[in-house]
Amino acid sequence: MDTLGGVPLRPGRPVLHRHFTRETLVWAPLTRVVSDDEQGTRLWLATGSPVIRQVSEDGQGPRGMPFEQWVELPKKIIQDVYRGPNTLKFHPRGAAYSVWWLFDPELRFRAWYVNLEEPGVTWDDGAVAGVDLTDQDLDMWVWPDLRWGWKDEDEFEERLAFPDAYWVDDPDAVWAQGRAIVPLIEAGAWPFDGTWTDFRPPGEWDVPEPVTDGWDRPRQRA
Repeated sequence: MDTLGGVPLRPGRPVLHRHFTRETLVWAPLTRVVSDDEQGTRLWLATGSPVIRQVSEDGQGPRGMPFEQWVELPKKIIQDVYRGPNTLKFHPRGAAYSVWWLFDPELRFRAWYVNLEEPGVTWDDGAVAGVDLTDQDLDMWVWPDLRWGWKDEDEFEERLAFPDAYWVDDPDAVWAQGRAIVPLIEAGAWPFDGTWTDFRPPGEWDVPEPVTDGWDRPRQRA
């Protein structure tokens, strides 16, 4: 099977969606595999799912302070709960982005979110499986009427001023990837054509138990 980049993942499998800054794990919600096939990998992230995330020693996250301050602080990893919207995440094969379908608590579709990132790589150690990637911070909102806008461009520019600490080496390529998606949005072409906006997870999918062992294995590279 030609998959995202790595091993194929079976539907229903709990999978850590691990985000790295180069080799350092910073965020890893626990998702379930919807499908993993020739199109790419689809993951379901339910509100209330376990999440592993990096915080400062006093419990703060990176967005609560200037980046210059954040990089100097000692940090730790904690087990937490994902409080964001129910999300269907689609990673096209080998693409430097993913597209997320955001749903409210009643599972009504609300918006798409384009996450610009390094191509993900899947892995499966038996007891634990995952998708590993680096988020490149710059993102895009897309509303159901196909209005769209950039997200976090100020944060992106702020962090680029600290090249020794930042994990994005080619900002022009990140901007170019985002701009390449705009014609699809404005044309209402797939994946912005209404496909999967009526998605519902299987009724037997409960919130997975937290992963306490194996979550910290080295990052998987293609």
